[in-house]
Amino acid sequence: MPIRQLSETMINQIAAGEVIERPASVVKELVENALDAGAARIEIVTAGGGLNLIRVTDDGSGIPEKELPLAIARHCTSKLADDIHDIHSLGFRGEALPSIGSVARLSIRSRTANGDSAAEIGIEGGRVSAVKPAAANRGTTVEVRDLFFATPARLKFMKGERAESSATSDVIKRIAIAFPAVCFTLAGSDRSTLELPATDGSPEGRLRRVAQVMGADFPANAIAIDAMRDGVHLAGHVSIPSFSRANALQQYAYVNGRPVRDKLIAGAIRGAFADVLSRDRHAVTVLFLTLDPAIVDVNVHPAKADVRFRDPGLVRGLIVGAIREALANAGIRAATSGAAGMMAAFRPGAASYAHPGPANGHRSYEAAYRASGFAGFDPARSPQRPLDAGSANGGFGENDQAAFDAGSLHSADARAGQDEAAETLLGMALGAARAQVHENYIVAQTRDSLVIVDQHAAHERLVYEALKNALHSRAVPSQMLLLPEIVDLPEEDAERLALHSETLARFGLAVERFGPGAVAVRETPSMLGETNVQQLVRDLADEIADNDTVDTLKERLDRIAATMACHGSVRSGRLLKPEEMNALLRQMEVTPGSGTCNHGRPTYIELRLADIERLFGRR
Repeated sequence: MPIRQLSETMINQIAAGEVIERPASVVKELVENALDAGAARIEIVTAGGGLNLIRVTDDGSGIPEKELPLAIARHCTSKLADDIHDIHSLGFRGEALPSIGSVARLSIRSRTANGDSAAEIGIEGGRVSAVKPAAANRGTTVEVRDLFFATPARLKFMKGERAESSATSDVIKRIAIAFPAVCFTLAGSDRSTLELPATDGSPEGRLRRVAQVMGADFPANAIAIDAMRDGVHLAGHVSIPSFSRANALQQYAYVNGRPVRDKLIAGAIRGAFADVLSRDRHAVTVLFLTLDPAIVDVNVHPAKADVRFRDPGLVRGLIVGAIREALANAGIRAATSGAAGMMAAFRPGAASYAHPGPANGHRSYEAAYRASGFAGFDPARSPQRPLDAGSANGGFGENDQAAFDAGSLHSADARAGQDEAAETLLGMALGAARAQVHENYIVAQTRDSLVIVDQHAAHERLVYEALKNALHSRAVPSQMLLLPEIVDLPEEDAERLALHSETLARFGLAVERFGPGAVAVRETPSMLGETNVQQLVRDLADEIADNDTVDTLKERLDRIAATMACHGSVRSGRLLKPEEMNALLRQMEVTPGSGTCNHGRPTYIELRLADIERLFGRR
């Protein structure tokens, strides 16, 4: 077949295969155009999951009538100058509108601020109609109908209406977090209305927008991030370790305001929480990276969801270091979700009022116990007898009252010394230990809350942190191999390992070049015991190639330390003295990450006094 020039419609349909994957992709492109136009309010309407209708209306600057034909022409844009590395807008490729018009029925109606009237242009399956007058307010309305009608094979890959609607909602929420000063409305016959009112660009306003998207629980369980390194600024919020999710869908990352799904950023977040979360749990994060556009490439893929950093090691190190420093400085905090679950567990069931008794509807405690069938218990003989079992007339007699007062005074005197000693502890984060229940849970009291601590999980974290600090504060002990292990590798991998040989030596792994395509391993960390040296070195080479780090070796050593901590900590079932319980609480308060154990489970739950009072109907 001879070489020939493809038609403009065919070129646009090929481009649409990359840019327009599903209805959510259309919404993303149109909303980004509205934001680039300076819109303060954006309304999105969909039907049929977006396959039947997508309408995006904004109050931005609008498109002049004479530029409407250019707006739907391929590679025409107002957002890019002559420098591809100087990108300050969300869109810049000039592909979205012609790609959408090649596979759907597209109409654009727009009016500028100084325009006397609006104008409209349409494109259906690649065929462009003439510009005509229209009626509209300032701004632009883009309407897409019958998506993929020109490429019906693409419809077979669409999911159900609900799944497509959910994907569209996720796109809007992801974009809305980066633009808190813009009001977003998402509605339609196929969904319930989503309204995100405008806030402001301040840190507080941005956090309010995050709460609109991610729920009111997140701000109460979040830690602020603010760090700068070599011209790269990182800001945002991350959840405390005990507030986590089963997937990474609530990890939002932005580069110069652009929502991205970058594996380097995701890996850095995972690495930062590696010590405080189990492998099947994920932190909730909202991170904003701001840097010079010249040192990040956003022109990697037509969908613009991937980016490439000129110095990926710098970005990864900034994210990991900033998050770990924030977690260490945040002190000990319990997730509010733990208290909510505790409240739900304590809620009383419905009481039954259909019982025999006096005419006023009440029975004595004695009658209630006898009716319940507990014949072995006699309230009248119990030292903790109810109030109505004290005398024949159902109340306290004089002797009973005197004994009660004397006993109360005696108990108060006995407790006075303890209360005075514990008073100073009540102001601490975890308060004063009051009891140990089921030989595993420490019950503590602060001035305004009740704290329950899992003694084994808490001590496991404390031992682990101590082992880890000892492990990384000096060179890791190594053991010399009787015969050096020769590992054959591609030449570039061997070179990378040689460049990191000093860092590897600190972790007890002695590596040196052995010819152009191999390395020789002479020493391994003694903590690893007998290990598969070949696999370890190859894993390290792969990680250095991907992330320019040697965290694989460090994580293996940390896992051994975690195992040692688990077996060397206070076991469940051990009775603790009051001073031991208080010492454990004090140690938890000064140890970073002590809110969760090595497996990511919470070490304690805090229930506020106000919540307890609500349980008893006092509030």
